[in-house]
Amino acid sequence: MSKRVIIAGGGTGGHIFPAIAIAHALLKKDKNMEILFVGAKGKMEMEKVPQAGFPVKGLDIAGFNRSSLIKNISLPWKLVKSFFQVRKIVNEFKPDAVIGVGGYSSFPVLRYAQARKIPTFIHESNSFAGRANIMLGKNATKVFTASEGMEQFFPAAKIVVTGNPVRANIAAMTTSREEGLTSFGLNTGKQTLLVIGGSLGAKAINEAIDAGLDQILEAGLQLIWQTGKPYAAKAAERCREKAGVWTSEFISKMENAYAAADIVVARSGAMTVAELSVAGKPVIFVPFPYAAEDHQTVNAMQLVNKQAAVMVKDADASQQLVPAIIALANDAERRRQFIHAISAFAVTNADTVIADEIIKSIG
Repeated sequence: MSKRVIIAGGGTGGHIFPAIAIAHALLKKDKNMEILFVGAKGKMEMEKVPQAGFPVKGLDIAGFNRSSLIKNISLPWKLVKSFFQVRKIVNEFKPDAVIGVGGYSSFPVLRYAQARKIPTFIHESNSFAGRANIMLGKNATKVFTASEGMEQFFPAAKIVVTGNPVRANIAAMTTSREEGLTSFGLNTGKQTLLVIGGSLGAKAINEAIDAGLDQILEAGLQLIWQTGKPYAAKAAERCREKAGVWTSEFISKMENAYAAADIVVARSGAMTVAELSVAGKPVIFVPFPYAAEDHQTVNAMQLVNKQAAVMVKDADASQQLVPAIIALANDAERRRQFIHAISAFAVTNADTVIADEIIKSIG
């Protein structure tokens, strides 16, 4: 009889894309396996998971809103409602295992599965574990981590260091630079800057690029600019009369963007770092300063300390980001050094290692 697996979590591309990579790796091992995703209604996973060919069920759940306390009034009701939704989903689907990848929906699904003695697995992508994962880790079957030294958060016997799963089309990238540039309608003879503020965008990065757009173009660069939804309309208007610029709220074929790029500006979430290491690109990181335990700065500094990247603080982006871009564009030797150094961090088989461990545990 075929095995059934629930993958719970989402909220951002950093949770969703590794989850999809794990799902594909599981199906490669067992083509009859049934996989169901559980996410949060209104979040990215409700769109991206079906696009990847998997069913998804949405929970009425949200996190604590620190910026607007009034928005938390309905939170207790949502938590209670989501518990009943989880119970219904798990009891109907009858999974042999549940995998949590982080995000609002991960906690209630794994908590309920653990109460029912269903094997649970956690993937912790960051070097600082989230509070929910730490609580769940005590009763998890195994905890897959991106890096060494996670014994401070999880029982040592349960940890398997796997690295972070990278999307298959990036891990096995065959797109040429010319193909990538052509897909964005850009010139194959010009140096190309790729700006990605994460799947939801990054205000400080977008504002710095907007303010310095003319300088960037005058320096001979062309631009692929993923803005995220909040800044998309403003960026589109700003670039309307500009040649050598492609802008949109989201890039669906990220392998084309990485293939096209000569320099990348990005946040330093764990998944972005993993993908850029595999793609082997010179990068300027602008860490999101409000990430838990400031883990994005920790992620970026691991590479900066190995002469594998540049870092500009979020607060300094308006003054320092564009000059840093132009300086790197004018320094071919430094770009070569970064490509060599960042490639040493590349892990391309994390999804396969995770799938093997899960199948081994559930038989």
